[in-house]
Amino acid sequence: MARVLNNLLLFLIRLALKIRVWGYWSLIYGYCALCTTAALLKLCWNIVLRPTTTFQWGIRETPPACLNDTSLGTHCYVRIKESGLRFHYVAAGERGKPLMLFLHGFPEFWFSWRYQLREFKSEFRVVAVDMRGYGESDLPLSTESYQLDHLVTDVKDIVEYLGYNRCCLVGHDWGGTIAWLFAIHYPEMVTKLIVLNCPHPSVFTDYALRHPSQLLKSSHFFFFQLPRFPELMLSINDFKALKALFTSRSTGIGRKGRWLTAEDLEAYMYALSQPGALTGALNYYRNVFSSLPLSHKHVRSPVLLLWGERDAFLEQEMAEACRLYIRNHFRLNIISGASHWLQQDQPDIVNTLIWTFLKEGEGRKSYRN
Repeated sequence: MARVLNNLLLFLIRLALKIRVWGYWSLIYGYCALCTTAALLKLCWNIVLRPTTTFQWGIRETPPACLNDTSLGTHCYVRIKESGLRFHYVAAGERGKPLMLFLHGFPEFWFSWRYQLREFKSEFRVVAVDMRGYGESDLPLSTESYQLDHLVTDVKDIVEYLGYNRCCLVGHDWGGTIAWLFAIHYPEMVTKLIVLNCPHPSVFTDYALRHPSQLLKSSHFFFFQLPRFPELMLSINDFKALKALFTSRSTGIGRKGRWLTAEDLEAYMYALSQPGALTGALNYYRNVFSSLPLSHKHVRSPVLLLWGERDAFLEQEMAEACRLYIRNHFRLNIISGASHWLQQDQPDIVNTLIWTFLKEGEGRKSYRN
């Protein structure tokens, strides 16, 4: 009798787990279908309004002058033996100074850190990377090449190639996600962690599943699971949707922020209009659901989390919840009126808060190898 009850209990547990997994993927694919329907309606409406221009977009052949601004640093390349990939990065500051490594988000590239490259090169060796699939870095073709473990390993390989065994790591958006994960898996390599507008991955997963409002704001996660169609929607009307991310009232830089100049915006269009560029960027999203939940969650480095109050994609309540997973000093600063594009929107405030955090505790000397 006891054996029968034990077998029944095991069966029920396994059944409950299967139902949970089925429910998880049903939610993902169901919401994906809903987002696809909305996108198709939007495409049809665009065709009605702009029948001659909807499917017109152009590859930018010449980079704008701001991408070759020598005050930002030197353009460099590194080929990683293990992955075989070549990475592009911009570096400034003296070699041998503590390393400050910047990881950008979607749909950005190294240029999003221009204000920080200028600011911190006096005390650090500052390096802003084009992550795999972005900018002038290599663009692997397979979706599987963008799994989270590969992205985290990229950071480790780059740090070691630069001649360091640790760094001050700074990440925004998707770069923030990779920065969280790198700090979790390689705590000995992160002296301090600075994240902008990106919650701890476990916080995001738990919060989004419990708050439909955040699921709605994260609808692009589901839409981007589709092959090819998202690339089309981001390209139509000469990349109008991409431009709107940075400039519209709902998602763009606020009225009090430092707006992108026409040349700044063209720099983004140059990077994202290249063949395959959008697919590389979107492939980050196409692996995310199979990588969660995390098996390891705790961060043991000191953490500064900066959060734009007007983030259109992430609810502010997630910022404070990150404290649960940090086993060290944690500082959270909410920046009033700032958008998701925080380091470009309010660079002076961001830079000041970063300096304050860097001076706390161990002091700057602790960053040296």
